[in-house]
Amino acid sequence: MASPTSSASAPASHHLRLWWRRRGRGGAVGATFTVALLAAALLLALSLYASSLPRAPTTPSSSSNLVGLTLVRRAKEKGAVCLDGSAPGYHLQRGSGTGSQNWLLHLEGGGWCRNLRSCASRQKSVLGSSQYMERQIEFAGILSNDKFQNPDFYNWNKVKIRYCDGASFSGNVKNELQNGTKFFFRGQRIWEAVMSELLLKGLRHAKQAFLTGCSAGGLATFIHCDNFRTLLPKDSRVKCLADGGFFLDVEDISGQRTMRAFYNDVVRLQDLRGRFPHCGPNMDLGQCFFPSEVVKDIITPVFVLNPAYDAWQVQHVLSPVASDPQHSWLECRLDISKCDSNQLEILQGFRKKLHDTISELKHKKDWGFFIDSCFIHCQSLNSLTWHSPSSLRVNNKTIAEAVGDWFFDRREVKEIDCEYPCNPTCHNLVFAKPFKA
Repeated sequence: MASPTSSASAPASHHLRLWWRRRGRGGAVGATFTVALLAAALLLALSLYASSLPRAPTTPSSSSNLVGLTLVRRAKEKGAVCLDGSAPGYHLQRGSGTGSQNWLLHLEGGGWCRNLRSCASRQKSVLGSSQYMERQIEFAGILSNDKFQNPDFYNWNKVKIRYCDGASFSGNVKNELQNGTKFFFRGQRIWEAVMSELLLKGLRHAKQAFLTGCSAGGLATFIHCDNFRTLLPKDSRVKCLADGGFFLDVEDISGQRTMRAFYNDVVRLQDLRGRFPHCGPNMDLGQCFFPSEVVKDIITPVFVLNPAYDAWQVQHVLSPVASDPQHSWLECRLDISKCDSNQLEILQGFRKKLHDTISELKHKKDWGFFIDSCFIHCQSLNSLTWHSPSSLRVNNKTIAEAVGDWFFDRREVKEIDCEYPCNPTCHNLVFAKPFKA
């Protein structure tokens, strides 16, 4: 697979070693945190970022927060299957007390596959087959049941929906045979089947509901947000959050639109053009898949959580290996503190493009955003970055506090951080080596 998903070829620990640098705070916080990689669970680049963050210290109530896998019933009968034809799955943790009638759903991320070869590789991984999925996973960050780590949503019904279709839960190709081999491009049916099952398990009675997703799951959140709203009672509070899912349609350092070309292949392979009403006849296929286009039709309130220097996008959208034959960006891609003045100027231009695009959402009164200046990717699934004494802060608010304020209408939240390296509370990722191309 090309660079946007190339890290599927080996377990996480074989690809990189991440550690954290904490700048500033004069010793109030330790300078380095240990990384806890999830064994070989998430094999693609996007998923790696989300799962490779250090973990905050746990309390007794959160130390055994393991949640079992549920496979969708009669999945094959519904045609709602993973790339390899196996049943999709989700992890459900029941709420309690005041949260028993509230629901938080999280769509897992993990890149995309652009051709049959890359999809065949995913068929033999957690991102293409439930046969490889862990039977239990830990819920942390926005999924935590610890009130101190997740103050607003800790006692809600919480669901993590596993990702195994390769196109952000959006494909619906009837034909199973592709060049004589079976591939199931059924992400839309997976979405529908999981929603049907959860509705019967109590989601249909939700007083409040929150659809969230990270990375490719963040893109899926944009795609399905309005449909999610239609499934629930009209008098319920329903909102969505996309974490690290605002991928930009920009030229890379060589002047090529690498990510658009990649999305062109994904949209063509899974026949997605008709899926997006905003997609005009004069647009490239790949343009339809970018959040900047998808959001134009969304009515339901959405919160956009994104770093201005998204580590995954810097490596795969802005400076992909193929566009850097002289390896002049190698150190910068590994560690933002090693970028030279010219590279930092390009990174500031990337940040400006994100800000300009996000600014177009300011007229959406009920929307919110939190754009920090860290070199990271996906921040809602880890308790250290979500809400802890050492968490990132913008205007003295953690991400969890900002999201909670917005969701419950406590205040308007449209936070935009200053330029790197201004924020001493950032946890910036540092890579031992880049992802393989």
